[in-house]
Amino acid sequence: MMVLYSGTNCPFSQRCRFVLFEKGMDFEIRDVDLFNKPEDISVMSPYGQVPILVERELILYESNIINEYIDERFPHPQLMPPDPLARARARLFLFNLEKELFVHVSAIENQKGNMAAPELAKARLEIRNKLTELAPIFTKYKYILGEEFSMLDVAIAPLLWRLEHYGIDLSRNAAPLLKYAERIFSRPAYIEALTPSEKVMRR
Repeated sequence: MMVLYSGTNCPFSQRCRFVLFEKGMDFEIRDVDLFNKPEDISVMSPYGQVPILVERELILYESNIINEYIDERFPHPQLMPPDPLARARARLFLFNLEKELFVHVSAIENQKGNMAAPELAKARLEIRNKLTELAPIFTKYKYILGEEFSMLDVAIAPLLWRLEHYGIDLSRNAAPLLKYAERIFSRPAYIEALTPSEKVMRR
């Protein structure tokens, strides 16, 4: 059985929980206190971070790598495009999300209350501007890649869930993005994957 070491309010861990529930497979989640991590976390991951997936002798870290492994290991429903060209484009999009959006999410998460006000304001602005750029996609398509739910939607969902928690208020131009977010949040697997601490973020 797969075991996922997961932070209860970690956006990257949330991605992996989402995929596991979306697949409807058997797995175990072990909650990790990010402020008091057990020693074996650093043994399994050289960066001392979650999520970490363990299956027999296999140990994986980094959410996108974990999720692609799960998708290939259990291909139904398939979350990455079956066509190699489309899959390469999806991976490039994922890479761009990490570089242009989640680098700022990581900064906010890692600093917590220690982030200087100007740096926090800049991170919020960068996130807001990038999401506003993405919003027009959802005037035409149901999901990022079109009509089919994919790994790209999995990747961005934890950020959309945390917008209010991070103090990010999107402009009216981003209304299609917010409607898209609600479609993601209404998926049964997404609801199942939420931890109690994540649910509190949107109360």
